[in-house]
Amino acid sequence: MNKILKGLLVLTLIASAMLTGCTKEEETIKIGALFAVTGGASFLGAPEAKTAEMVVENINAAGGINGKKIELIIKDTAANPEKAISFAKQLIEEDKVIAIIGPSTSGETMQIKDLCQSYGTPLLSCAAAEAIVDPVASYVFKTPQKDSYVAKWIFTTMNEMGITKIGIIGANTGFGNAGLGQLEKYAPDFGIEIAAKESYDKASTDLTAVLTKLNARDIEAIVNWSIVPAQSIVPKNMKQLGMEIPLFQSHGFGNIKYAEAAGAAAEGIIFPAGQLLVAEKLPDSHPQKKVLVAYKTAYEQKFNEPVSGFGGYAYDAVMLIAQALKNAKSMDRNGLRDALESISGFAGASGVFNMSATDHNGLNMSSCEMLTVKNGQFDLYK
Repeated sequence: MNKILKGLLVLTLIASAMLTGCTKEEETIKIGALFAVTGGASFLGAPEAKTAEMVVENINAAGGINGKKIELIIKDTAANPEKAISFAKQLIEEDKVIAIIGPSTSGETMQIKDLCQSYGTPLLSCAAAEAIVDPVASYVFKTPQKDSYVAKWIFTTMNEMGITKIGIIGANTGFGNAGLGQLEKYAPDFGIEIAAKESYDKASTDLTAVLTKLNARDIEAIVNWSIVPAQSIVPKNMKQLGMEIPLFQSHGFGNIKYAEAAGAAAEGIIFPAGQLLVAEKLPDSHPQKKVLVAYKTAYEQKFNEPVSGFGGYAYDAVMLIAQALKNAKSMDRNGLRDALESISGFAGASGVFNMSATDHNGLNMSSCEMLTVKNGQFDLYK
């Protein structure tokens, strides 16, 4: 009898310990984050990490989500796809996160999206390539505007300017290749002839040879689709070659540091981006203005640096998860996934989100605005 009682006591203690472990596990909501905080894409990942930490801090200070605090676990991928894969597995298997935000780049995201899908872990990418959410994978979402919207905004503006013959260039990355594909896809719809197309190594520090090839084709404008360092090198090299035709860049240009690095050569660059970069210039009736101004002010005061569109992608990822969890039927990965698909009319930094089972981006053409560089600052193009 004593042995039986002792056995029952041991089992009770084990069960109690297990329950205590579960309770402790559920004390916080664990969210993983994969950002390129260092390395060549740090202009993306660093503001994303700072933003995510700031937003989580604010949510927790306000009482958390349904009474639970968020525990944010950030991993620095340095834009390395192999690191992204390794960290994603660690976050899912060991840290038991409810979701992952990031990565910062399209190449990393494409490497881990199947992994997140197989583990049933919601992924809210901060990268732009449309292939991330097209075709739809049930656990994969993204917060930046779609590449196709950007291409259409560029071509619409070209039509207004009377431009019909262009050259396109892009970095040999997931983001660059996807962007060039969208430009080629939609150019005929707008009566635009792509007279020349060139790709270059993402680490290139001189693109004179590439631009010289385009210049020989008698083009009327150039579209460059990349992130650093080419964002700043292209305008410099164009100026050195005496190329006075318009330069359009993708929404990857949404960090004023790119313009600063290009100096005077950046003047007049035209690019589509979210309204965050010109928040104060929006009419008071704009559905995002209150959110944009509040985020921009908080970020710039806290970190003493200009806000960027990339930080806005992380802001949206955290806020969408927070909103979805408040509405979720269950506080787990599946409950979060279902609730994300039901997000409607949510004003974020990148636009007003309306998610569905067939749309895991939730933004439309109005999420972009044509901007330009004027006197070293971002300004509305019109």
